Amino acid sequence: MAINGIETIIYGVEDLELCTRYFVDFGLNLTASTNRESHFELAEGSNVIVRPLEDARVEGQKLVGYGVQQVVYGLTSSRHLEKLVENVSTDRTVRRDADGSAFFFDDDGIAIGLRVFNRQPVIGAPDPVNSFDTLKRINVHRKWRTRAKPKTIQHVVFMSPSPERGFAFYRDRLGFRLSDIQPEFGIFARADGCTSHHTMYWFRADLPFPGLDGQLRFNHANFGVEDIDEMMVGANYMQRQGWPKSNWGVGRHRISSSLFLYLPCPAGGEAEYGTDSDAIDDNWIPRSWNARFGTATWISNIPEFLINEAPWEMEFIEGSVPVGTPHPKG
Repeated sequence: MAINGIETIIYGVEDLELCTRYFVDFGLNLTASTNRESHFELAEGSNVIVRPLEDARVEGQKLVGYGVQQVVYGLTSSRHLEKLVENVSTDRTVRRDADGSAFFFDDDGIAIGLRVFNRQPVIGAPDPVNSFDTLKRINVHRKWRTRAKPKTIQHVVFMSPSPERGFAFYRDRLGFRLSDIQPEFGIFARADGCTSHHTMYWFRADLPFPGLDGQLRFNHANFGVEDIDEMMVGANYMQRQGWPKSNWGVGRHRISSSLFLYLPCPAGGEAEYGTDSDAIDDNWIPRSWNARFGTATWISNIPEFLINEAPWEMEFIEGSVPVGTPHPKG
């Protein structure tokens, strides 16, 4: 195993004070703040850094607009770090910091980094669920929460002009594993040391949806919470603080099985509360999904493109085997 998670994401924003207040209300733990940067730390040890766009942008990057400008992936050891640096430095410049961290651009022009990450274990204790005569909780009520407190950064999503090209770099140079694909729509992949369904999703940038214009843009980051109760308490708190409601509301993806709630974010794109994703390893066989069918098992505010029920289309990708990283179709 090499990459064990997302160690840091760096946002470039228009209004630092507004975005700092947003992430505080969202439930992130603010550890430091100045007039040029706010720093949040999650329970796993990962970081969210928010800066004015002019400070966050990396010279030479191709990302357009506000949102996450750089993603730093964590590695389990310096040995793994040096191996990946060797892999990527054959055809691009790699900048090193004094602590050994490495920084470069992927094939899309997204600024990424690698550093050793002593990721802390996060132990969840969701309330047991009662169902008919299967009783897991007797004479005990469910937890009473007042706030959501995300503890992990589960994945990031970018709108890419070529998801195939984007994925190929992470597969071939960084050891990412293919999770699933939506032909002509997007590609899901996970870092080799992660078990959540995906660490990265490349969403095709020229699809006919609002906010997609064919350019490379940040879409959203997913922050892990314990269960649906924490998710909805967080959504209620955000609404009480005056932040815009989710367009889709709460739902469950069919791809990844995860519960989701996307909230408009002044820092760029959306901030997602996520929980209960499929946990997978190298025995997982990647699948190809009808894009609409894979999007949601259910959703509280059905978007127009899901009004008509999608055909139940899913197949294992031809040539896929339990161990390895098969190429996506197309």
